[in-house]
Amino acid sequence: MIATAPTKVALEPVIGLEVHAQLLTKSKMFCGCSTDYTGAEPNTRVCPVCMGLPGTLPVINQQAVAATIMTALALNCEIAEDTKFDRKNYPYPDLMKGYQISQYDLPLTRNGWLEIEPENGETRTIGITRVHLEEDTARLTHRVDVTGETYSLVDINRSGVPLMEVVGEPDLRSPEEARLYLTKLRSILQYLGVSTGNMEEGSFRCDANISMRKPGDPLPNWKVEVKNMNSFRAVFRALEFEVERQTDLILRGERIPQETRGWSEEAGATLSQRSKEYAQDYRYFPEPDLPPLVVSREWVDKLRQSLPELPDARRARFMTDFALSLYDAGLLTASRGTADYFEQALEASPQAQGDAEQARAKAVANWIVGDLTHLLSEANTDIADSPVSASALAAMLALMDDGTISVRMAKEVFPDMFSTGRSPQDIVAEKGLTQINDEHALATAVQEAIEANPKAVTDFQKGKQNAVGFLVGQVMRATRGQANPQTANQLVVQQLAALGASEDEAQ
Repeated sequence: MIATAPTKVALEPVIGLEVHAQLLTKSKMFCGCSTDYTGAEPNTRVCPVCMGLPGTLPVINQQAVAATIMTALALNCEIAEDTKFDRKNYPYPDLMKGYQISQYDLPLTRNGWLEIEPENGETRTIGITRVHLEEDTARLTHRVDVTGETYSLVDINRSGVPLMEVVGEPDLRSPEEARLYLTKLRSILQYLGVSTGNMEEGSFRCDANISMRKPGDPLPNWKVEVKNMNSFRAVFRALEFEVERQTDLILRGERIPQETRGWSEEAGATLSQRSKEYAQDYRYFPEPDLPPLVVSREWVDKLRQSLPELPDARRARFMTDFALSLYDAGLLTASRGTADYFEQALEASPQAQGDAEQARAKAVANWIVGDLTHLLSEANTDIADSPVSASALAAMLALMDDGTISVRMAKEVFPDMFSTGRSPQDIVAEKGLTQINDEHALATAVQEAIEANPKAVTDFQKGKQNAVGFLVGQVMRATRGQANPQTANQLVVQQLAALGASEDEAQ
């Protein structure tokens, strides 16, 4: 419980994360109540089982067990053949029975790992201690009455929702590694379709255990648990604060108690809540109302075969099949929704082979990770709800490919597509944005630009090539941006060359 170190010595954090993810099942973990409680009136998705009334008996949700096994397989875990549920006893007001049905010494899965890739390029393997099942608690709402007295209300709707806990080994060595671990884990859960992974809504929650040591020293025998972090940014900031706080205390020779602290976004600091519990404090014992669970190898193999393509494999395929960079492929595959959108846009595009296919893939990727991501962020909208469908993006790119619109026009059309949901063809027609490709139609505008700017002509004749760009800009202005820039550039050069030749003849 006492941690000291000599002054002026480098210390490193030892971080382990415990992640709780609500599972996407239709019914609760041990009863038939609906898990769709978002927006429901308080205490309307309840029954005697999830209310903890005497004499009720729980029944295991098979879909929740399957989702947990699939997650464990994706995390390279061992799947137990024999497992059981236990009672975890603690007297909190959000625990309807006075205990939580969880797993203790015989979890469903254990001994897995997950890889992260810090910016230094070194792949790090982070151990997974176990992935097990339990039930969620009720939700407490804290209020203050007109006299200033505080009180709490209990909403039981969330009580009993299947909750999967992923316990990581203390292998993380920085707040940034913790952020990468959480991002990767959430991505895997979303690819599997077992959880929304939404921290803001509480379906993906993280507790962090952190202590400090000298590099190479054994793991400390104390740790501080940090709770109340509802975003990746909050986890990062809370761990950064703890690194500074604990380092300062250690270098001053002060005691660091094993405790639970809560992150305060307003204060930008962790605040002490209570002393940290040990496993014996929960008085675990086997759940007498549930039989031991036997997991057949045949069922595990069937679930293994049903696993979808996971983020790392999809990223590698995007790099191989479409010649995308590691950076672009990583951005596209970080979210299953984004990766699906990318492939749907390619499927909606005209068929191409070789270099043409790779060029199209690069163009689609650029618009997704650039303009579309920017607009989605501004609107606080997920790509699954994008007003611009994948096929609409493909249609806009086709208009660029056939010369109907230029890149500059597309930059004007795309925000309109996003704000209205209309097709690019309708917007182009309404705004009269069709690109002028006909050389005869552009020849007059080029001639007028040359005649109106004799200085640019003189500059060109003196070898100043930027004069061509200036004249092309004048053509673009005269045609309200509708001239094909390449065609305009070609015509400007041709007419300047012809003008120079005629002057030479005259001399």
